[in-house]
Amino acid sequence: MKAITYSQTGDSSVFMIKDVDVPEPDEGQVRVRIVYSGVNPTDWKFRKGMIPGRELGFPEVVPNQDGAGIIDAVGSGVSDFAVGDRVWVYLAQHLRPSGTAQEYVVLPSSNVVALSDETSFEIGASLGVPAITAHRTLTVSEDWPSRLHPGALNGATVLVAGGAGAVGHAAIQLARWAGATVVTTVSGPEKAALATAAGANHVVNYRSDDAAAEIRRVAPNGVDIIVEVAPAQNAALDRAVASTRAVIAVYADNGGNRIELDIRQNMTLNARYQFLVLYTVGEQALRAAAEDVTAAARDGALGVGEDSGLPLHVFPLEQTASAHDAVEAGVTGKVLIRVAE
Repeated sequence: MKAITYSQTGDSSVFMIKDVDVPEPDEGQVRVRIVYSGVNPTDWKFRKGMIPGRELGFPEVVPNQDGAGIIDAVGSGVSDFAVGDRVWVYLAQHLRPSGTAQEYVVLPSSNVVALSDETSFEIGASLGVPAITAHRTLTVSEDWPSRLHPGALNGATVLVAGGAGAVGHAAIQLARWAGATVVTTVSGPEKAALATAAGANHVVNYRSDDAAAEIRRVAPNGVDIIVEVAPAQNAALDRAVASTRAVIAVYADNGGNRIELDIRQNMTLNARYQFLVLYTVGEQALRAAAEDVTAAARDGALGVGEDSGLPLHVFPLEQTASAHDAVEAGVTGKVLIRVAE
């Protein structure tokens, strides 16, 4: 089978395409024939070396955490899946050398989720890291449910910073599916159109508008949940628009990795900052998110493509380096690698 591999950290030139043996699943594992592999910022960051000078944990690595495809072999002890099942996968390469940029991948069944017949493989490969991250940001408030379903966020106002990004896009869609009113901030008209297509009720251009005043006009009592991609840049704005007991869920450090907070004003609000990363969020949270995300996708709430606010950029397997470069360069939309028809 064809696989993309690398044996040292660096830019995308470290990738090689190789013929390797098709792996066999062991107990508790399944083998998935990958149709699409999803590329996320975490994939190029891991390839490049998140900690300079640190060696790879394995002699050879196949990149990419997310994907979608069809189960074609099942190991002993697996009862939830059968050959022929359509599935999406997440965190495929976490603590393992073998990600989804290859024709077949063997994974623990716990990292594999059923994909309904109504949900395309493109959508399935776009879930994973972005959708599970978005789910977590929306479920860490003590005043709102820890699971999402239609009606779970009725009455809530959610602010999504950077609504045109993959996580922001998923947060808009999941929040709307759960019944929230969604406000999002963007940098310009093109991204505003994408956020609107994703389902945002109100879009604020933070460069040209008085963002705090615009958001307060929509939510005079403040916003309940803030999905934050740039906490250092947005700390003052978040404080200005947060409701009492609001949660600011931080999933990235765009624009700076240090944050200065006004302690007294945040204390008065009883505001909560929740920092998160999927690798240490815990198995229970991952499984809950996977179940809720699957339900939302089955309901048609997690569309992809230009009309759904998330343009797709599709590369063939042999152009995995270009796919990584596109994500690293900050392309707007979702990058997928087509592995098979």
